[in-house]
Parts: sequence; structure tokens; C-alpha cells
Amino acid sequence: MTYKEVAEKAGFPLSWRAVGNVLHKNISPLIPCHRVIKSDGTVGGFNKGIQYKKMLLRKEGIKI
Repeated sequence: MTYKEVAEKAGFPLSWRAVGNVLHKNISPLIPCHRVIKSDGTVGGFNKGIQYKKMLLRKEGIKI
């Protein structure tokens, strides 16, 4: 999903930046925030680093 799609599902369609901020502060491995990407298809940020996010996505079979 994209940050925008997460915001829409939460009922706040214009709050994609807030979604990014919340996910950036997430420390729970139970919330798979590394799966959220930007609307243009690029990976976006990750609180443990972009390279780690890419590694997790590749491990899950996602082509980057």
C-alpha cells in the first residue's frame, strides 16, 4: 500500500504525511510498516534505513 492508501483506509485521505510520521516512529515488529511505499512506486523512508527496508522487501519477494 502507499502512504496515501493507508491514510484513506484510516478515514483521513489527506493525511498521508501523518501516516509517514507515525510509521517512522514505529518500533513494533508486529506492524509491517516497511511494506508502505510512496505513490510514485519508490520505496520511501524507513526508521531503520532505506537499505534495510529494501532488504526486507526483497526477502518477501518484492521486486525493487
